[in-house]
Amino acid sequence: MVKNKSFNRFKNITKVETRFRKIFTQIPSKNSLKVLENLSKYESKSMHGQLPVVWDRAKDFQVWDRNGNCWIDFTSTIFVTNVGHANPRIKKAIQYVLDKDLLHSYTFATEIRAKYLKKLIEFTPKQFEKAFLLSAGTEATECAVKLMRMYSHKKGKRRGGIISFEDSMHGRTMGAQMISGNEEKRKWIGYKDPNVYRLCFPYPWSLIDKAGNKISGKDKFLKDIGKLAQEGVNFDKDITGFMLEAYIGWGAVFYPLEYIQELAIFAKEHNILICVDEIQGGFGRTGKLFVYQHYGIEPDLICCGKGISSSLPLSAVLGRKDIMDTPDIGSMSSTHSANPICCSVGLANLEELEEKKLIFESERKGIILHNRLNEIKKKHKDRITHILGKGLLAAVLFTNPKIKEPDTEFATKVCERAMQKGLLLVYTGRESIKIGPPLTISDDALIEGIDVIEESIKEIDN
Repeated sequence: MVKNKSFNRFKNITKVETRFRKIFTQIPSKNSLKVLENLSKYESKSMHGQLPVVWDRAKDFQVWDRNGNCWIDFTSTIFVTNVGHANPRIKKAIQYVLDKDLLHSYTFATEIRAKYLKKLIEFTPKQFEKAFLLSAGTEATECAVKLMRMYSHKKGKRRGGIISFEDSMHGRTMGAQMISGNEEKRKWIGYKDPNVYRLCFPYPWSLIDKAGNKISGKDKFLKDIGKLAQEGVNFDKDITGFMLEAYIGWGAVFYPLEYIQELAIFAKEHNILICVDEIQGGFGRTGKLFVYQHYGIEPDLICCGKGISSSLPLSAVLGRKDIMDTPDIGSMSSTHSANPICCSVGLANLEELEEKKLIFESERKGIILHNRLNEIKKKHKDRITHILGKGLLAAVLFTNPKIKEPDTEFATKVCERAMQKGLLLVYTGRESIKIGPPLTISDDALIEGIDVIEESIKEIDN
């Protein structure tokens, strides 16, 4: 649920019935409200924060509650179900393992584990030679940091310094948050890792100087990395890796091409590894298999999750053999690593992406999405500052036209109004709304969902 908000404002609902949407009760309905009240009573509030829709079932790109209200899903449960909710191939893969009575294996070998890993490595670019499977994205981040630091120690670096970015998000476990960019969310840790350094993220609006002149991405990187040098950082001896969130999550903000390419040149000159956190954007979300492919670089490691399975708990770190094999036999494992059901689902997910050409579909449909959003932006120039993202990933950033400041309240109201009309958007708690439907969404449903966004903006703006 959106925090500090009353449910009362959701009660006056105008009935909706279209080809892909159906809303005919108040939201939340009475029986949904009971579920939400129980969650509020018994579950840690840290799990709450989204809109008050109680999911009963979800199929392909649609979500239903118990009353039969139906939404077009522009969230993919926050960019997980890339191949669609309840994908038939994935359901069959789950049933296959259930029928074998093999629900868990820990580090004992299974045929499905070997088959999946072989397919995963063959499916991904050639620099990735081995993978380590885990359960959640934050585990993958922790694993990648460990691998980079162990590898640098083996190569004779004296410290395991990591350079990450302000505003980045790499997970919620301690190590992941220590390299993430939100200082407020790191306070609970109680201390700072002296071997973690951060650069300011090169937002589009940060690439304009006070005189209104454009700053190149290359110059921005060299200036910011130069500040670390002035602080006494020895890149050759003390820095083991760059940890890059593939794009800044809250606003789907990509790095400028020149910036990231200059970073890659710098990393190579100083024997610094590059790890890209692909947890939100990987497996076709942005119109390419991985986000880093938009940048024309070749990272040493990538962290994967979410869309890697399109459903079940599965994540991975992929990288070069010499890095992945740094830990000794038996020294790095995870209780649910390579779970047979998750491996079966991971394999089915790759087969579905490949057979249905869903990465191409994400690119094609992304053109429809971004063209329409930019048309809406032209009609609301005083409200919408940026349309960001690529493929079937987009963010709309709102401003308050009176004070020329980011407008979180307006973004929240757009999310709520869209929900009332039968469209689920990603509520960020900031001045943005995020959009990420399953890659399987039909063109007609995609266009209908965009129409709902436009209607919601118009109604809130009046």
